[in-house]
Amino acid sequence: MARESIGAARRARLEIEDALVEAASRAREHAYAPYSEFRVGAALRTEDGTIFGGCNVENASYGLCLCGERSALAAAVSAGYTRFTHCAVLTDTSPPSPPCGLCLQALVEFADDMPILLTNPAGERIRVRLKDLLPFRFDRAHLLGERKR
Repeated sequence: MARESIGAARRARLEIEDALVEAASRAREHAYAPYSEFRVGAALRTEDGTIFGGCNVENASYGLCLCGERSALAAAVSAGYTRFTHCAVLTDTSPPSPPCGLCLQALVEFADDMPILLTNPAGERIRVRLKDLLPFRFDRAHLLGERKR
């Protein structure tokens, strides 16, 4: 019985991951990366299972560039979603690249922790957690004085 439930849980996780990778792949097709040629697709899953994709958008003024993860976040928040359960990031690198620090900090605003799938078109998958990528984060507790000193 326990083995069956483990199998079902694994299948459910893989279904979520596959849907996220598909959304990230579709978004990545629209990446605007004429300067770095580093195309990124990202996808976020909300608590109700809705998935939002995003891609990186570069600018000649590099400080104005928008990463794929923050693009997906902006799309979701614009649609009224602020709670996320999963994230996927698709890059061409091997091994797959993690989100940058700016994106990690942005994700922390909306999810204390969640699984992040790092992947590439070759099918490599690395599963990490947000809290492990950004273990000592700045969050609302710092602003509200809720952290122990």
